[in-house]
Amino acid sequence: MQDAYDVVIIGGAMTGSSAAFWLTRNPDFTGRVLVVERDPTYAWAATTHTNSCIRLQYGSEVNVRISRFAGDFIHQFKEYMQDDAAPDIVLQNFGYLYLANTPAFLDVLRDNAQMQRALGAETQILTPDEIAALFPFYNLDGILGGSFNTKDEGYFDGGTMFDWLRIKARAQGATFLTDTVTAISADNRITLASGRTISAGHIINAAGTRGAEVAAMAGLRIPIEARRRFTFIAEAARPLPVDLPLTIDPVGVHMRSDGRYYMIGCPPDLDVAVDPDDFTMDHAIWEDHVWPTIAARIPAFEELRLINTWVGHYDYNTLDQNAIIGPHPERRNFLFANGFSGHGLQQAPAVGRALSELVIYCATRTLDLGALGYERIASGTPLRERAII
Repeated sequence: MQDAYDVVIIGGAMTGSSAAFWLTRNPDFTGRVLVVERDPTYAWAATTHTNSCIRLQYGSEVNVRISRFAGDFIHQFKEYMQDDAAPDIVLQNFGYLYLANTPAFLDVLRDNAQMQRALGAETQILTPDEIAALFPFYNLDGILGGSFNTKDEGYFDGGTMFDWLRIKARAQGATFLTDTVTAISADNRITLASGRTISAGHIINAAGTRGAEVAAMAGLRIPIEARRRFTFIAEAARPLPVDLPLTIDPVGVHMRSDGRYYMIGCPPDLDVAVDPDDFTMDHAIWEDHVWPTIAARIPAFEELRLINTWVGHYDYNTLDQNAIIGPHPERRNFLFANGFSGHGLQQAPAVGRALSELVIYCATRTLDLGALGYERIASGTPLRERAII
C-alpha cells in the first residue's frame, strides 16, 4: 500500500475492475492503480444480481457501438486476457424480441432497426405472422409487429468475465483495498473509513448505486438513484419447443430462456428511488402482475413453478437512463462511470477501455463516448434512447 496513487477507482465491481484491467494492460501507463471496494464479496453489487445479457437493439448509435465492442470482447476473450488459462466465454444468441402494440412504437422499432443494421446488427422487423412462424407459442393479440436480432444478442457468463478482469488487473499491478470512502477533498485527497488518507492523481467514480453519494463528496452532482428490479426463475410444466428470446412485452415485463428454466424480470409497480441497501422483494407482484402477464402472452406459461427470486438494483439515471462517462468539465481528473440503468455489465468492456484512454491520453482513441459525457447532465439535455428496458 502507498499513500499516493496515479488513479484511484472507487468501486471494484464490473466497471471498476474493467477500468483497472485496461489501465494496467496499457504499456503507455506506468502509474499505480488503487481500487477501493467496500464489500469484497460483491454480494449486493449490481454485477452479482445481473441477468447477464447483451443486446445491440438500442435506439442510439453510441450504445450500439458499445455493445458491438462487447460482443467482440466476448468472442475474443482469451486474446484480450493474453492468458492461455483464460476460458472461452460463450455468447448464447437467443436474441431479443421487442413487441409493438402501437403504430408509433412500431415506427420507432423500424427507425432503430435501420440504424442498428448500418452499424452491423442483423435486426429484422417482423409481422405478427412472421413472429408466429418462428415462435408459435405466443399469443399475439394486439401485437402489430416486432424487431428481432440474434447477432451478439443473448446471454453470456458475466460472472466469469468479472472474475478474470479482476484477476488480470491484480496480476498486472492494480491494488485492491477493502475500505469505504468517506470524503474527497478539492485536491483529490480521499479519506477512508479506516482513517487512512490517499492522494489520487485521477479519481474514477464507479460506485454503482452509491455514485451520486461519491460525487457529492467531491462537491459534484449526478442524477443517479438506486431503483429495484425483480427477477424470477420459473419452471414450465410444458417447456417451449425452442429457446425463448428475451421478449420485451409492451406491458413492461421481459422474459427469456435460462437453461431449462425461464427468467422473468420487471420493475416494481411503483418505480421510485430506494436506499442502496434496500433489496426488499414485492412477493405479491408475481401472482398479481407478472404471472398473469406472461401467461396471457404465452399460454403454456399458465403452468409454472416458481424456483427462485431475487432483487437487483439499477443505478438509474433520472435524466435519460444512459451512462455518464468521462470527466467533469471543471475537474478533469474526476471521471464518472455512473448511471448505467441496467446496461453496466454489457457496457463495461468498452467503458473501462474508454476510461483508461481518458486517463492516459486525455481523450478516447478507440471508441468515441462523448455522447455519454457529463456536459449533457450539466445542460439538462437528455440523450435520446428509445429502446429502454
